[in-house]
Amino acid sequence: MGTAKRRRSHGEGSVYQRKSDGRWVAAIDAGYVNGKRRRATGYGATEKEALAERDSIRNKLQAGVDLTKRRTLATWLHEWLTIKEGKGLSSTTLDRYRIAIDKHLIPGLGRFKLDALNARHVQQFFESYQGKARPASIIKIHAVLRASLSTAMSFDLVQRNVAKAVKPATHSRDERRVLTVDEAKVLLSKLSGNRLEKLFLVAIATGMRRSELVGLRWIDVDFDQEHLWVRQKLVRTSRGLEFGPPKTHRSKRPIPLSMIAFNALCQQRGLQAWERYMAGEHWANYGLVFSSTIGTPMEPRNVNRTFEAIRAEAGLPWVDLHDLRHAFATYLLDDGEDLRTVMELLGHSTIRLAADTYGHVLQAKARRATTAIDWAFAS
Repeated sequence: MGTAKRRRSHGEGSVYQRKSDGRWVAAIDAGYVNGKRRRATGYGATEKEALAERDSIRNKLQAGVDLTKRRTLATWLHEWLTIKEGKGLSSTTLDRYRIAIDKHLIPGLGRFKLDALNARHVQQFFESYQGKARPASIIKIHAVLRASLSTAMSFDLVQRNVAKAVKPATHSRDERRVLTVDEAKVLLSKLSGNRLEKLFLVAIATGMRRSELVGLRWIDVDFDQEHLWVRQKLVRTSRGLEFGPPKTHRSKRPIPLSMIAFNALCQQRGLQAWERYMAGEHWANYGLVFSSTIGTPMEPRNVNRTFEAIRAEAGLPWVDLHDLRHAFATYLLDDGEDLRTVMELLGHSTIRLAADTYGHVLQAKARRATTAIDWAFAS
């Protein structure tokens, strides 16, 4: 009695050899598309190759990739984002991807068929951005396109990653204007009496990011040892306000407190104690250093709005909140601190990033350093 042929389960697929040319075919049921049954197919020179192709097709279908149609880049980018959402990425990372995709890549390149997109299309797209966007923004958009095409290539949807052949020009990096000490004093004088005065003082005295400041907790401040720890951030995402880990692993760091920062935190503790007393039973104890008047997390955008009003009053319309972080770093470098120390205090991921960001300061330091040769040979 012969062995009964096993019935294939749904989605398992089949592998067979065509009589016409002897080529092996892998086919898997892809379900219904617009009311019609569709199959996803692949090929191999041998049965072993076809079996491997069948497994590859099955993995793509399970990942949510539609293999039944020739898609545009716009369609693929949305599919790719769905795949990334299933990888457990943070909300802020996914939001950054969505912005790059919906505001830039789809309007500029989305109409092209995915498998017809070429390096010239990509090059022209990024050339159109020169002078219209910051180099850092262009780099992020390019990174999203490159990553999405890399996934498409791994799924055999494209033969090559054309984004890798294009290097967006970044030499036009604008030299950041730095807040001078005198300008900082004017700005700080306008802060006096503002409820968020201590937040801005800590910002310029520690170089912390906005997300780190509004996420700072009292348990992360050590008044005895005079330092604080950056251990979490607070950001607004498409899901609402969310606490999460710092930007990178290096962003989780200790920061020694200067007297300015130490005194500001002491005064903030007193202010919050009064607000807690006034709120009574309405106080929400999140343990945050900088919170709303009832203890809840602050809306980050409101912090910016307050700062924008103060900078206008100080006659410094070009200054944004992030410039306080850059001012902190610049003052340290000008005072002789080495780049690696500044990098660690800022929580930069690499020393190269710090060097690129503060290249103008380093050039000035290098110029001053070369005068030591003149002094050495002076008679």
